[in-house]
Amino acid sequence: MEKKIDISFYKSIVDQDRAAVVICDLTHEVIYMNPAAVHNYEKWGGDTLVGKSLLACHNPESGEKIQKVLDWFAADESHNIVYTFHNEKQNKDVYMVALRDEGKLIGYYEKHEYRDAETMKFYDLW
Repeated sequence: MEKKIDISFYKSIVDQDRAAVVICDLTHEVIYMNPAAVHNYEKWGGDTLVGKSLLACHNPESGEKIQKVLDWFAADESHNIVYTFHNEKQNKDVYMVALRDEGKLIGYYEKHEYRDAETMKFYDLW
């Protein structure tokens, strides 16, 4: 028998991430922003962006690229991640990642990976 996992575990994973995570449905509506994303996009409205179109936050050329990636995700279940941008100033790479439910495309999210070395000490609990 498969044990059901409370969805709050998944939400907690995203919420604890220090990198911004913006989750969108197939119509490009922002359906969730983790706390890091709310903070990162504060000058553009922060959590007021939830419920709005991600495309409204981008120029037409970027919107076309986002749609092309979404179409690529939809074309094949193996199409799941695309490198979209490197931010030199923040030393991070940005990706679009497909979200699937039993193989069916249900949305996507923007993932940021920072390239700076960690400054926290190992197991610094005190």
